[in-house]
Amino acid sequence: MARIPYADLGAAEAQPLVQRIVAERGSVLHLYQMLMHSPPLAEGWLAFMTQVRQKLSLPGGLRELVIMRIAHLNGAPYEADQHAPIALQEGLSQAQLDALADWRAAADRFTPLQREVLALCDAMTREVHVADAVLQAVRERLGERQLVELVATIASYNMVSRFLEALQIHVDDPR
Repeated sequence: MARIPYADLGAAEAQPLVQRIVAERGSVLHLYQMLMHSPPLAEGWLAFMTQVRQKLSLPGGLRELVIMRIAHLNGAPYEADQHAPIALQEGLSQAQLDALADWRAAADRFTPLQREVLALCDAMTREVHVADAVLQAVRERLGERQLVELVATIASYNMVSRFLEALQIHVDDPR
């Protein structure tokens, strides 16, 4: 159960953004209903995260791989629940998703690039500071643009999971 009540989506100030979210995403997810306590924050979040999810050149499978790993590392079930179907659509297997808790022990389920991306994700999420060798391995495979996009995606979804867990936002919360 969320730590504070979800925002009133019927509030006049919220209506333009609520309508936009429904038009773009089909419905207002719990995350966005909580963000609607601050419409300017919700609007900026939506714009930024839409770019991260839909406009980057980073392959969708790599994006979803790191999102799912972050959800696991940060104990964010809402994030995992929202992204598991997307991860499967983007080409990850259920066996890979199941192995994310201890991906190093199940390294054979992941390609060399996926393992390098997971190592970067782990370093950014757990330690913040990333060893040169970890970053360079990904850079050599993806190039600078996709490396920057990957780092931004990992940073962004760490933000998402920390917001979700600080406020205890869950898929089954009544609204």
